[in-house]
Amino acid sequence: MQFDPGKYGEAVSKILALDGNGERLMPLAEGSCSAGEAPAALRAAGGLFTGARAPEAALNGLWLYFSCLDESHRLSQEIHTVDGSFWHGIMHRQEPDAGNSGYWFRRVGQHAVFPQLADAAAELANAYPKAGFAGGSKWDPFAFIDFCEQARRRPGSDSEQLALRIQRAEWQILFDYCASPAA
Repeated sequence: MQFDPGKYGEAVSKILALDGNGERLMPLAEGSCSAGEAPAALRAAGGLFTGARAPEAALNGLWLYFSCLDESHRLSQEIHTVDGSFWHGIMHRQEPDAGNSGYWFRRVGQHAVFPQLADAAAELANAYPKAGFAGGSKWDPFAFIDFCEQARRRPGSDSEQLALRIQRAEWQILFDYCASPAA
C-alpha cells in the first residue's frame, strides 16, 4: 500500500510529518510518545476528520501512531464502535497485554479491512520467509497477537521486522478506512 498523508488534508499531513509521514514503524511493545510536539498538536487540532467515516477513531489512530498509549487508551474507551474496539485491541497488543488485546478483537468480530490486511500481510510475509508468519487468505488478529508476542522477544530477527511492517500496514489500512469520507 502506498500511503499518502496528503490525502487526509494539510493539518493531518503536518501532524504525521512530525514522525515519518505515516511510515513510522511503531514499536511492538511499550512505546512512548515518539514526537514531543505530537501531543500538543493533536490536542490543539480540532475538526481534523470532518466528514470522515469514523472521525473519533481516526483521531485515536493518530495518537496510536505516535505511541501515545495513555491518550489512545482514554479515547478508545469512549468509542463504542467496531473501529474503536479495533484501535483498542491494537493499543493493548502494543502495551503489551495480549489477553486484553484479544478481548477487544473478539468485540471487533469481522472488520471490513480484514481482507485488505490479509493481502498486505501475505505480501509482506513473502519478503521474510524465515519469520514464521504464514498469514493466510483471511486476517486472524489473534494469530497476529501471538506472532507479535513472539517477535518482540526476538529483537532484530526477521520475525520482529515482519511484525513491525505488518503492524504499520494494519495502522495505514485502518487509519485510511476511518479517515476516509463516509460513504
